[in-house]
Amino acid sequence: MEPLLICGREPSPPFRYQRHRPVAMTKRHLLAVSGTPGVGKTQLCQRLEQAGWAVRSLAALAEEHGCLGDTDEVDGAAPIDIHRLADEWEGPETGLHAVDGHLAHFLDVDGVVLLRCHPETLRQRLEGRRYPPSKVQANVEWELMAGHWSELLEFELDVPVLELDAGVQDTASLLATVIDWVDGGLVSEPLEEAALSAIDWLEQSPP
Repeated sequence: MEPLLICGREPSPPFRYQRHRPVAMTKRHLLAVSGTPGVGKTQLCQRLEQAGWAVRSLAALAEEHGCLGDTDEVDGAAPIDIHRLADEWEGPETGLHAVDGHLAHFLDVDGVVLLRCHPETLRQRLEGRRYPPSKVQANVEWELMAGHWSELLEFELDVPVLELDAGVQDTASLLATVIDWVDGGLVSEPLEEAALSAIDWLEQSPP
């Protein structure tokens, strides 16, 4: 299955092999809050903002840097040239920051918060948003097949990842877990090991 909303040229080597700064030395915490549309990224980011974090949406960053395409009349989505944005955008040097977006893990960040949600729960949420059936199905399949983990591995995005089941944890619990993770130094297994232990919906029963 093809990644959703990725367009533009092939990534350059600096993008493909990101050099992530050690968090303890940068006096900043910059997180990507990523996951399939509908998992609860924006709700978590709103709580982060209330806790004192500066939050930006990926779409807003893309528009500022001329990396946002025209809105599709069928599904209402605007394609993001994420490879160009990753090359051009420079994150802040200090403070607490988060980027909200299902492609945010492609940016040069200190850590990725990857929200997951059982595909059947996700289907209900997206249908509640009145997404077209084809868009609902595409996103459900993307979540079912762990599409974000596939991207992390394919593009060798070697960055600490915190995977959370947003269909089980409420937003307050997610926030507490993220803050504890940051305070603890973004501890994470190596990427390939983390992927092997990731949530596998194919082995789980419907909620």
